Order: sequence, then C-alpha cells, then structure tokens
Amino acid sequence: MSDSELKSAERPAVRYVTIDENNTGQRIDNFLVTFLKGVPKGKIYNLLRKGEIRVNKKRTKPDYRLQNEDVVRIAPIVIAPESDKPVLSDRLKSEIESRIVYEDKGLIVVNKPSGLAVHGGSGLSFGLVEVVRQMRPLEKFIELVHRLDRDTSGLIMIAKKRAVLKELHTALREKEGVQKTYLALVYGSWPKRKLQVNAPLLKNELQSGERVVRVHTDGKESLTRFKLVRQFEGYSLVECEPVTGRTHQIRVHTQYAGYPIVGDEKYSPAESLKATKALGFKRLCLHATRLDIMLNGERMLFEAPLDKEWQLLMNEKLTGVFS
Repeated sequence: MSDSELKSAERPAVRYVTIDENNTGQRIDNFLVTFLKGVPKGKIYNLLRKGEIRVNKKRTKPDYRLQNEDVVRIAPIVIAPESDKPVLSDRLKSEIESRIVYEDKGLIVVNKPSGLAVHGGSGLSFGLVEVVRQMRPLEKFIELVHRLDRDTSGLIMIAKKRAVLKELHTALREKEGVQKTYLALVYGSWPKRKLQVNAPLLKNELQSGERVVRVHTDGKESLTRFKLVRQFEGYSLVECEPVTGRTHQIRVHTQYAGYPIVGDEKYSPAESLKATKALGFKRLCLHATRLDIMLNGERMLFEAPLDKEWQLLMNEKLTGVFS
C-alpha cells in the first residue's frame, strides 16, 4: 500500500447517526459531547458553527433539541486516543470524592470548588465531569445536568443515567421541580427591601472569545430573587434565587442593581477588586448553597455551606456587622 493509500485508509469517514427514543429531546451539543468522547467541547461548537455537523442536511445550532429519526451528519473528526487524554492526579480525584454530598445509581451531587471548570474545552484539558468519569470508570453514562461558572463554587448535579438527565432537564426547562439557591458576598449595603431584579440579559462574545453579558432591551427575560442575609460595613451577604437560568445571571443582576459580587473580575470595578484582594479575597464570592429537586416523585434537598476560608475571611476581615 502506498503512503497516499495508507493516509486515505487512516482518514476518518463522514458518519451518519439516526436518533432514536434514547436521545429524543436532548440538546445536540450535549449529545455530541457524549458521542464524540475525546473531542474538546470547544471544537464541537466550532464544527457546529462551520456547518460540519448537520441535522437532516441542514445547519443547526447548539441548543437544537433532537427529534426521533433525525439524521445527524458528522464530518470526519480525529478523536484523541485514550493515551492522549489528561492523566488526573489522585489528589484531585480524592478532593472531588470528599466533596460528593450525595450519590445513588442515577445521580451524583458534588460541592464543586471554585476555580475548577465543569468541563474541558476552550483551552482546558479537563473539568469536573472528566474527573468524575475517571473516578467512576465502570459507569457507562456520566453527564452534567447543569453548569456553574468556573469560579463559582457549590452544588452541581451529574447524571449517571439518561432517564435522570432527561427528567432533570425537563424540570429545569419548565422551571418546575428544581430550585437553586446561591449565596453572594457583594460590595455595598444591599437594601432589605430589594427583593428582586427583573432585567433582560443579552449575551455577547468578544473577538477574544470572552463571553460578556449585559442588561439590554433586546435580551432574554431574566428574573432573580434576593434576600439580605447579613450586612457588614461596606459589604453584604445576600441569598440569590435565579428564576430563569441565563449565563452570568446573578453576576450581572447584582452589578445592575449597583452591588457587584466580591472578586468578580469581569463585572466588578478594578478599585473594589484591589481592595478585597488586599483583605485576602482571591476568588469570586458566589456559591451554590442549596438544591431542592423533585426526582422520580421524591423531593430531595441538598445543602453545602460556604467554604471555611471564605467564612473565616468574612468574619475576621469585614467589620461593623449590624444584621
């Protein structure tokens, strides 16, 4: 066989996948992440943008929900061999193991640390879901139910069964059966009467690829409920309940209200960031503290307190507590 024939034989072929009931209703980006294991998520989005992945011969967007008997055309993609995948340290896997607050045959709930992305891609070789897949190598199905920003800590759900994923996705989409509550430390004195922010959010992507969200009349309807928990001199701890689930919703709504989140490199003033870094706050002070879900007809409540370092800094460095 000649060199040219050998290269041709090794070249991946176009693949056609017919969707059945197991994947009906699933977003195509989530389907592709599972189907194309080893391909970075950023590359999958790039292929969708370029039209190299199509549904029924037509271009499609990442949020398209697959229908029964859809035909997905996947352009030739070189998938990294198993040996090229990141080798994760036992220390990292041990830390994530210690942060599992619940696990059964269909669901894992993890108290994610700040600084760990939920998935690989966009220059990251791995994220939380890749760590969990290596921790549970015998599980055939490990998928994120929802997402948290890389610098946000707290509770996140990972499905071990497609039926669980579909049920929770339906609950999230219909805003019924899943309630997420966050804690945020913000700059300024949050008014006790400030109970919600209702402002449409528009997502922009800069040339650098950085994602920025802002309040804009052309944006999607967005609502966050707030409750003052504790007030300090110049800072406030607030409870945040996003009714809708937009990108950076809590971060932008607190900024729009005039009280950006401590440590938010994207949406907080530089002078404020400098002041809190001097106090020792070196992270985004946003934490997913509570999850209240209905699954298989059963109500399940999960809670995760603020990390000890955050609590210590807040109690020792912030003064003038009066509520």
